[in-house]
Amino acid sequence: MKTCVLLLGLCALATAKVYYQETFDGDWTSRWTMSTAKDAEGTAGHFRASAGKWYNNKEQDTGLQTAEDARFYIAAAPIPEDFSNKGKTLVLQYQIKHEQNIDCGGGYLKLLPADAFTDAKLFKPDSKYNLMFGPDVCGTSTKKTHVIFGRDGTNHLVKKDIKCETDQFTHLYTLIVKPDNTYEVLIDNVHVEGGSLEDDWDMVEPKEILDPEAKKPSDWVDDPQMDDPEDKKPEGYDAIPALIPDPEAKKPEDWDDETDGEWEAPTIDNPAYKGPWKARRIPNPAYKGAWVHPKIANPAYKPNPELYAYESFKYVGIEIWQVKAGTIFDNIIITDSVEEAKEWAAKWEATKKGEKAMYDQVQEAERKAAEEARKKEEEEHKSKEGEEEEEEEE
Repeated sequence: MKTCVLLLGLCALATAKVYYQETFDGDWTSRWTMSTAKDAEGTAGHFRASAGKWYNNKEQDTGLQTAEDARFYIAAAPIPEDFSNKGKTLVLQYQIKHEQNIDCGGGYLKLLPADAFTDAKLFKPDSKYNLMFGPDVCGTSTKKTHVIFGRDGTNHLVKKDIKCETDQFTHLYTLIVKPDNTYEVLIDNVHVEGGSLEDDWDMVEPKEILDPEAKKPSDWVDDPQMDDPEDKKPEGYDAIPALIPDPEAKKPEDWDDETDGEWEAPTIDNPAYKGPWKARRIPNPAYKGAWVHPKIANPAYKPNPELYAYESFKYVGIEIWQVKAGTIFDNIIITDSVEEAKEWAAKWEATKKGEKAMYDQVQEAERKAAEEARKKEEEEHKSKEGEEEEEEEE
């Protein structure tokens, strides 16, 4: 039985199609084309091959790193075979490490069709794309994982808030788009979101709309509480002033009424003042609950069983802005097999185990170096003070 299961597994992997894979080994510049879109304005950043400051295996963990602060990073690589995902599962997976402790910048990938541009050097932020997937961070307000579908000239953002990782370690991002119009997002091999393409994006008209003929009844009571009719305002309530003369204040001895005018004590908050009177609130017996606008079937709704599908996938692109550089992309795979992607995930598992230990070593070395520099500065300061004291004594 085990042999049979093993053979079935091998058979599944054998029929899997890997459309693209990139580990940034060797001459990566021969595979990736740098865009010239930002050259004229001087904001184009350059990439370099690097494993960063901490890693498990330097050679295997070398990826594509952003190298300059406050720059656009735009580059594309061709997928060997222009393919369609009609009738197939599409899996996009890659590793990313924000080693610089990112404060504002993207870390996502784009999958583009063959007609996105005539030359990869012309790749620019508004170039047509099919999919955009990956993390985006900016301050405390933006910490999300984008999943955007480009369709009919509009880039449709997912309506759910999918969080992203923001630490300084390598993380694995996986997007699975299935031919039944469903999707799944995994981060570090853990399911974080999923559902229906129709429900979670505005790519088709909704199935239901608010009934335009329905109106809230004029006598509908939607306030759960009401003023107590038995509660009456106390006599003299409105006569209580908000401010009163300070009883502790005394007229200055040198005050001259003729030259300074009539003296008036400064005012203070009146402890007896309780603000405008309001009747006590009690449960409203006429309360009917919040009115719910009824819905009807949307006549404009047209289901699209091929929301997931695109005729052409020809390029993988990086098109991001970063305030602080240092992000490393690595181990990109595009396939029709979830199992194949899981096999590739083993690369991340290996990196994960070793880089934390090296990170701790780097942090400790930096701490010691900072401490030694501080001590040296203190010693030099003391030595200088001693020399000055000796000069004064002479």
